[in-house]
Amino acid sequence: MQLRRSLGLFDVALFFVVACTNLQWVATAAAAGASSLSIWVVGCLAMFIPLSITVTYLSARYPEEGGMYVWSKHAFGRFAGFITGWTYWCSNLPYFPALLYFTAGNALYIAGSGAHGLSGSPAYYIGVSLTGFALATIVNILGLDIGKWLNNAGAISRWFVTLVLIGLGIFAWWKFGSATPVTAATLRPGADLKDLIFWSVIAFAWTGPEAVPFMAGEIKEPRRTIPRGLALAAPAIAAIYILGTLSVLVAVRSSAVNPLYGVMQSIGAISGRMGWPALTTVCGVLVTLSCLGSVALWLGAVARIPFVAGIDHYLPEAFGRMHPRWNSPVAALVTQAVISALFILAGQGGTSVKGAYEVLVSSTVLITLVPFLLVFAAPLKLRAPLRVSLCAVVGLFTTGCALVLSLFPAQDETNKPLAVAKVLFLTAVMLGSGTLFYYWKTRALARSGEAAHGDIPESPEESSAASPGITSV
Repeated sequence: MQLRRSLGLFDVALFFVVACTNLQWVATAAAAGASSLSIWVVGCLAMFIPLSITVTYLSARYPEEGGMYVWSKHAFGRFAGFITGWTYWCSNLPYFPALLYFTAGNALYIAGSGAHGLSGSPAYYIGVSLTGFALATIVNILGLDIGKWLNNAGAISRWFVTLVLIGLGIFAWWKFGSATPVTAATLRPGADLKDLIFWSVIAFAWTGPEAVPFMAGEIKEPRRTIPRGLALAAPAIAAIYILGTLSVLVAVRSSAVNPLYGVMQSIGAISGRMGWPALTTVCGVLVTLSCLGSVALWLGAVARIPFVAGIDHYLPEAFGRMHPRWNSPVAALVTQAVISALFILAGQGGTSVKGAYEVLVSSTVLITLVPFLLVFAAPLKLRAPLRVSLCAVVGLFTTGCALVLSLFPAQDETNKPLAVAKVLFLTAVMLGSGTLFYYWKTRALARSGEAAHGDIPESPEESSAASPGITSV
């Protein structure tokens, strides 16, 4: 079955805005202090630019559906491709709950101050997370023709909220001064444990360019549209992160910023002082919609990994089928929904709401960065042009450092051994289960005399000639 190409340049540019940014990282950065502004710039140079150039090169060379799953398979073989796709897919399972916890925290501002008593309620966060995930799953099951509108609405909402936040920040600076000192001294990144841990989060926050190529088969002219869409989105991505963080710092002292709802906290603080409470409610709706757009986008994008793995026979056959009417990988979407719901419940066990959020974020950062080692190594193995290879080396170094730093728990975590144990356990389970599953399935195929589909062509030229950008089921 040939996939319908539903995504044009405007859709892809908005997809990149949603995929490459999240307001939860603006709040996290502001909580770290003014030095985060400098770290954002360094992270852009050390991760976002190298990753964008690497993704542009690999997606042009191998434009078929599957993204990094396909790239690693071509560069290092089937096991590398499978474990890249498996770990990246698994990393989103704790990411969805973390993002939905952030969504729930900001949604409190829609109802006003009367709802802030729920800010420490695990039942509230679990309920909102499950409801949001159900909505994102349903719109993706109905297909990209419908699902893309939630993604696009999320991107527009995020950009609009950022503009409001920047405008309020400028007004607050002029009227009241900055709540957080922003000087040459405070902008200098520190070398203590808190700052080093933050580096890993920033490295993760600058990822996202790899998401859209997962759906290359549903993009019109993917060789041209993907790099053009990324170029259009890049200025908005940088502005959301850097200017958004600066605005939060102007509105609220960094020590008082809550990572769960720091953006709405700052909007509420300024609009309250200006006597505009309705603005807080409107922005609360937009931030919530923005986050739901992110959930829907990532849910739909990473569902293409088990879809392609199903075609290769590494997962049950149902994963490799698109719904005949909705043109969506229903089995992959439903499976992700069920497993992520379990993560929502498991992450909360034995800790506070804030502690559960930080465990989910740490698990996401660590597991997500593992497949990027292979993605950045792929251009080196494929003998890419010098410019691409140099970017890949920078990306490899950044990823390696961030992996190590992501293991350290937050300084205010009350049960540090438990937090580290949870992160390591989740990572070991995901890597170990993927390895065991691959070798079990490979042996089963060998015994039955079957060969996995999607064999690697002997040359890139043969790959390019074989139905570029179209996946057959």
